[in-house]
Parts: sequence; structure tokens; C-alpha cells
Amino acid sequence: MYHEYFRLHEPPFNITPDPRYLYLTGQHREAMDHLLYGIRQRTGFICLTGEVGTGKTTLCRALLRELHEPAYRTALILNPMLTETQLLRAIVEEFGIETKRRDRLGYLRLLNEFLLEINSAGHDAVLIIDEAQDVSTRCLELTRLLSNLETESQKLLQICLVGQPELRDKLAKPALRQLAQRITVRYHLETMNAADTAAYLRHRLRIAGGDDRDEPVQFDPGAVKEIYRYSRGTPRLVNAIGDKALLAGYVYRTGRIDRRLVRLAVDELKEAG
Repeated sequence: MYHEYFRLHEPPFNITPDPRYLYLTGQHREAMDHLLYGIRQRTGFICLTGEVGTGKTTLCRALLRELHEPAYRTALILNPMLTETQLLRAIVEEFGIETKRRDRLGYLRLLNEFLLEINSAGHDAVLIIDEAQDVSTRCLELTRLLSNLETESQKLLQICLVGQPELRDKLAKPALRQLAQRITVRYHLETMNAADTAAYLRHRLRIAGGDDRDEPVQFDPGAVKEIYRYSRGTPRLVNAIGDKALLAGYVYRTGRIDRRLVRLAVDELKEAG
């Protein structure tokens, strides 16, 4: 594999949402601050949106690392295309609540008992639903009902809805106006600028290189400009191009990735797409 040739511990541009590789641009820091603020202030509902590949899922996983047990109990739903009962069961299971096969009311009772129990212990519960633009209107309305689980003084469950820009359009529909009114913290992630793209490339190479002080591989300024021109700063596309460009560097036995190698990488991606 090319990462061994470049003396890297692992491929630096995998597209899996590994929080170790999260590069916090200014707006990613703002997004994280918004999420943490909403959770710690127990605002109830938080909404994070962004275009495909802007790092939303990776940010969610980094958020989970910030919310340590026992202070926080968390549940992450990655497959939102469920019925209402299936969604409730998924939430119950993600929180680690022991359950046998039950109906909707049974799951609600179990969830409410669990939330009251951890609240009495001084802990908080956080539910994150990724790809929320694909959640049905009925299931989104169910999340609003879950936000009604509360004590006399506070909400028992903090809910983060994460999705593509279509989520904002869905929440603007009249059928979901009650839910939209409860979202007190919102943030929209944009793509990276050129400077962030260059820093992002260096960051991922540094993480993959571990403790090595030297730079066995680097992208020259022309290569970075070409990557930004094609990707427009979308992290997922930057990863795809970077991976192919390193493979091209391996083939041509060079540790300096230039504009020509990036163009070869882009051409290969276009052919594959």
C-alpha cells in the first residue's frame, strides 16, 4: 500500500468519519460550540445542517467524545429511515436500555423511566439523529413529543438533528411548525476556503504520520490550488482527490505531489464517477 511507501501509519484520506482526523476550521469550532452550548444549557432541540461531505458526521462523533459518561448518556441514530416504532426501539437500544419486544407505548415508558433515573443522578441524556433530512414527517413529529419528557424544571432529553440543507426546507413546512419553533440553536456548515483546504491536507498527513518529524510526502502549492479548484473545499472530495494523488505519487515514486499528479487523480475520479 502507498502509505507504507510514504512511511505513514495508515492512509490519511479515508472517507470514514474518524474523529481523530477532524480538522476544526473556524466554522467547525463555531459549530461545535453551538452544539455544546445547546446541550449544556438544556435548550431541548439543536439543528446542524451542511452540504454533503462537509464533515457533519465526523463532527457528531467528535461531539460524542466530548460528552463523557457518566455525566452524559448518548444515543446516535445513523439510519433514520425507520417507522415510528422502529425509531423508538433504536433509541432505546442505543441508550443501552434492556428491552424485550414491546409496542410504542412500552418503549416510551422504558425511555421515560431511564431518563428520570439518570436525571435524578444528575446526568444528562443526548440523542443525535444523523441524516435527519431523510426522517419522515411522522418520525420528526415523534421527536417533538419526546422533547415533552421533562421534569417541572428541565427537559430530560436534548435532541440534535443533523442533516443536509433539505432538512431546513422540511422543517419549514407547516406540518412541522411546532417542532421548528422548539429549535433554539441552529448552525449551517459551509465548505472550506482555500487556506483551510491547505491546512486540512497538512493536518491529515500529520495525523497519519504519527510521531515522525520529517515530511515524507507533501502537496506543493500548485497541487493544493488544483485540489481546491475541483473540490471547492468539500472535505469528502478533498479526501478522495488526496487519496488518488498519493497513489499517483507512489506509482511515479515521488514524495512531492504536484499539479500534474492531482489532475491525474481528478481524471481518474471523473472516469469512476
